[in-house]
Amino acid sequence: MTRYFKALPFTAAALLAALVGRAQEQATSTVTTGAIRQIPVSDQMFRKTITRAIDLREKQNRPMFSDGKEISRVIIDAVKRGELTAYKNDSVTSTLTPKEMSSNMSYAIEAPISVDADGGDWGAPASKTPKKKATQANDGWGAPIASTPPATKKVKVLDSKGKPVKKNGKYVYKTVSTTAVAPPPPPPPPTTAEYRPKDLYQMELTEEMIFDKKRSRMYHQIKTVTLKLPSTLQTNTSGLEKTVATFKYSDLAKVFRNNPQQAIWFNAQNDAQHKNLADAFELWLFNSYIVKVSNPAGDDLATQYGSEREGLLAAQQIASDLVEYEYSLWSF
Repeated sequence: MTRYFKALPFTAAALLAALVGRAQEQATSTVTTGAIRQIPVSDQMFRKTITRAIDLREKQNRPMFSDGKEISRVIIDAVKRGELTAYKNDSVTSTLTPKEMSSNMSYAIEAPISVDADGGDWGAPASKTPKKKATQANDGWGAPIASTPPATKKVKVLDSKGKPVKKNGKYVYKTVSTTAVAPPPPPPPPTTAEYRPKDLYQMELTEEMIFDKKRSRMYHQIKTVTLKLPSTLQTNTSGLEKTVATFKYSDLAKVFRNNPQQAIWFNAQNDAQHKNLADAFELWLFNSYIVKVSNPAGDDLATQYGSEREGLLAAQQIASDLVEYEYSLWSF
């Protein structure tokens, strides 16, 4: 009987190690997605990946886009400080350097239109009248002014050791110019400029809608937030919406918490009750609309339903269906 009691601690230790290993395996399966809450895969009864578009110009989203404290400004400044890592897309596998991100949010500066001396401005063709040759300077009485020869001086020629060179007992001289060297030309004007944070008013949010069967609750797990270059900007000559950079929400939440004076959700009713942007996301204090639901082809709703209008109508129907599905879970 004694040997059975001796073997019991080893058996318990082995079971504990197995459980810990299993728990770590389940936890790490979600820790790399960018979400801040870790729900073990074994507890997930339902999961759906949803992409939402956020227009920061909307009235409900204005608190996240207050003057001087725009969420886009907070994100861009954090990347430039090295506090936040930017990624190329929502797979969050390939990173972007601050310089590459700056290139994604820059536009070309057009060269100024030169005005022709003969009056060819306002888009009119320049005059084809031949220009007169430059006349030679004169002294005012018609006599040409002799050109001044460049100033020079003679200096001793030095050898490799820095000593004057002699030839036939005499020092060897050379003539050098004493004319001042012209300063280098100024650097050319910049050809690109960054968009202002106010111009980056379009964002995309990727979330996982997960029903935790252990807690009997539906969670909205925000995974990534993407800054978008709007297609409606005049300087966006392509006319297409472009991705500036994507960020893990877990990284963003840390940046928001570490910069409470800048990362604020502006309370228009009471300046003493501004909220942190991390709290605003957790409390879902913003408006968005669904643009994509996980599907085998990876298409957004506009592509699936043939047009932007039909895609928007489908987004409203899907949002209602997801709410109804959550409510129907309680009937079992």
